Amino acid sequence: MENAYVLQLSDSKFKDLFLCFCGYAQCQPLHSFGPAARPNYIIHFILDGKGIYQVGEKKYELRAGQGFLIEPEVLTFYQADDKEPWTYLWVGFGGERAKEYVSDIGLNSEQLSFQSEHGKELKQLVLKMLKNNDISSNNQYLLQSILLEFFYVLTKDIEIKEKDEKTKESLYVEQAVNYIRNNYSKPIKVADVAAYVCVNRSYLYKMFEKSLEMSPQEFLSRFRISRAKELLTVTELSIEEIALSCGYSDALVFSKTFKKQIGVPPSVYRREHTEETI
Repeated sequence: MENAYVLQLSDSKFKDLFLCFCGYAQCQPLHSFGPAARPNYIIHFILDGKGIYQVGEKKYELRAGQGFLIEPEVLTFYQADDKEPWTYLWVGFGGERAKEYVSDIGLNSEQLSFQSEHGKELKQLVLKMLKNNDISSNNQYLLQSILLEFFYVLTKDIEIKEKDEKTKESLYVEQAVNYIRNNYSKPIKVADVAAYVCVNRSYLYKMFEKSLEMSPQEFLSRFRISRAKELLTVTELSIEEIALSCGYSDALVFSKTFKKQIGVPPSVYRREHTEETI
């Protein structure tokens, strides 16, 4: 779990670029999120400690002074270190020109990590966002100005890592992950994933173990449960409806799987995390 401070906005008068949410958290050892896909862009910046960020088979080992970009609807996973768990801040944003703004600071789907010497400034900006946490017209203009200043600070000395050349195996894993992301709500099985990628199940298993350190079945299950966690916190759907939405035809099987992975039943998780946003 995290010791987190979060601001979430439900609406914005701005269209090109606007703040969706932001936060600041001190993570417990091995605190993780995902695999999951989010609807907005999110920039995390690490203030202290270290952890890992993973997109497909790319795994980034990041520490204080570095950050990472999460793109909309892209499956990601991140986890705090077991001995030096990170403290980080995050800013979620969207807009018709959000992709252009992200590109302006040197980030894109091939270049997802960065480093900056201006962590103190970034922290102060996020804390200022959190302090001005109502949705009045005046505050919306203030939050918009802070968001733009956040981007300004990132342009000062952002350093982008060299992109890695994609291998044949990484493309297979990427295709499999995309298939799971787009079809997890259906009763698909690992055999369906292997057939889509046009490889046998054994080879698919080896690629997932090598790239993601888990089997295709475990990945599919974890992705479905991560989606269920989001639905439990941001919707009023029943447990049965959420089970069906995440590819489980049997709500009892869903509940057992959820409890095995998360440690508590879906109903308890919903009650305890209704207002949690990461």
